[in-house]
Amino acid sequence: MACLLLGFAVLHSGGAALRPLGAERLGERAWRLLFAAVSIPSATLLIAYFLAHRYDGVRLWNLQDQPWIVPVVWGGTAISFFFLYPATYNLLEIPSLLRPQVRLYSTGIIRVSRHPQAVGQVLWCATHLLWIGSSFMVVTCLGLIAHHAFAVWHGDQRLRRRFGSAFEEVRASTSILPFQAVLTGRQQLRLEEFFKPSQLGIAVAVGVLWWSHPWIGVASTAFSRTALAHWLG
Repeated sequence: MACLLLGFAVLHSGGAALRPLGAERLGERAWRLLFAAVSIPSATLLIAYFLAHRYDGVRLWNLQDQPWIVPVVWGGTAISFFFLYPATYNLLEIPSLLRPQVRLYSTGIIRVSRHPQAVGQVLWCATHLLWIGSSFMVVTCLGLIAHHAFAVWHGDQRLRRRFGSAFEEVRASTSILPFQAVLTGRQQLRLEEFFKPSQLGIAVAVGVLWWSHPWIGVASTAFSRTALAHWLG
């Protein structure tokens, strides 16, 4: 699992670092499609392997019989998705139907945290580690959080190089820790910015995951075995 996490981190963050060069040589659409062609299969394999092996190793605790655990895990996971998927605000750029662009965002979820995906990943890890309690899950969470901690630094560096003083203005009015900028008076929340069709899409996705969860583990086990066998030759 550690090797898969490291491989995905290199591909994903490495691809982000190479975007200016790739876009210059291939064009924004072609580079985005190439990036997706590399990232999505590696992420799919990573997720499938995790689902198939999440209870491997030593079981450090088991709280699954506690009456409060299910609403805490599902509630925390649902909230994490609203942080993890801010890219849904520009869905048509993902398949490059619209020309992908690097933008500075300072509204919506960015008012809460400048790096919402890192916040969402930490929250997702906390809820799933609480539920599963295995040593395998500890390794997974440490790897995911380490990658996102690097991505926080790496993302700020890339935006600073691209946007200069404009990024510094956004950085000064936002925070990495959720709500820190709001509590210190540097930012104000505007609720109307959170009511968008993309938010409804995330809510629907959470509902679908709730409904399909009993079958996800079975399907992922079969997929991960087939994919790894093919990958390893």
